[in-house]
Amino acid sequence: MKTIIIAFMVLFSSQFLLAQENSGGKISGYMFGDYFYNAARDTGISSLSNVVNGGKKDLNGFQFRRIYFTYDYTISENFSSRFRLEADQTANTSDGKVGVFVKDAYLKWKDIFKGSDFIFGFQPTPAFEVSEGIWGNRFLEKTILDLRGAVSSRDLAVALKGKIDEQGMFKYWLMIGDGSGNRPETDKYKRFYGHIQFTPIKQFTATLYADLKARPNINDPASTTIPSETVANNDLTYALFLGYAQKDAYAFGVEGFMNQRQNGMISGGEIKNRTGLGLSVFGSYNFSNELAVVGRYDNFDPNTDSDFNGDSRNWFLFSLNYKPVDKVTISPNVIIETYESINGRSIDASITPRITIYYSFL
Repeated sequence: MKTIIIAFMVLFSSQFLLAQENSGGKISGYMFGDYFYNAARDTGISSLSNVVNGGKKDLNGFQFRRIYFTYDYTISENFSSRFRLEADQTANTSDGKVGVFVKDAYLKWKDIFKGSDFIFGFQPTPAFEVSEGIWGNRFLEKTILDLRGAVSSRDLAVALKGKIDEQGMFKYWLMIGDGSGNRPETDKYKRFYGHIQFTPIKQFTATLYADLKARPNINDPASTTIPSETVANNDLTYALFLGYAQKDAYAFGVEGFMNQRQNGMISGGEIKNRTGLGLSVFGSYNFSNELAVVGRYDNFDPNTDSDFNGDSRNWFLFSLNYKPVDKVTISPNVIIETYESINGRSIDASITPRITIYYSFL
């Protein structure tokens, strides 16, 4: 009986979704995963637990890094909605299995005023949607702000985005969110996002991004008053992106960011701002519709203060992308990460070859 009920529910759901698709709805999704092999790790440094592709030396196996299932529905000429589920290796359930969570759940009011849309719900943040589009290889890796956790890819927020001028050469994106990503809000503090995009020609795009993540003040250890004076402890993030792309031919991009926590550390006996810097340079070239090469170099230093050494790193990715059909890509690739020496001790590079498979469906 239980099997019959489950089969009926599946049949009912499929018929419902089919009916929705025929009346303004659209179902889509994609998956990507790898066979990976951690060919090299420095086994003597415990801090290497935070390498981009983690795990011990000789660890190998199959993994799904992303599974998306998306339902878009056009409510009317001016209103639309999106509901998206994600499953990945980091969203584990209580018993360690791959978990599923709500990635997107938002309502868009198109042309709330001329040239601008209003969006409410779980939605993308303005930080790297443009750069990720020109990068075009999310299935290989995230762009640098996402990869290094400078800004979450999603937030529960309200946003306005649209054109500044009639031609759309200048665009803007403003957002106020919880600052908690896809997690429920737990405090009163919010995150404020701003983004300007400049596209003078079709192939070239530049973006300027900034956000403020408000945090509670902290006690000032230098204060001699009782009670202690407090100082700001907010997070400030700035980013600049320049990209040039010719569809199905080539793409190049440069992205840099600075992430600062006000009064985020104590150095030399005084409280200081903690500043992190990141730089990413990438390129891809299509030999044909089926074959392309991809390369990328990142440099990341989570704390630029001279008292904190041994934490910066260089990250390289090289890939050969083969598309046997339009919706399938097979990519032999390798990730190499090198590290700043710690107290004069050099650190062996982390090397992870992979075969990545990406495919979209429905």
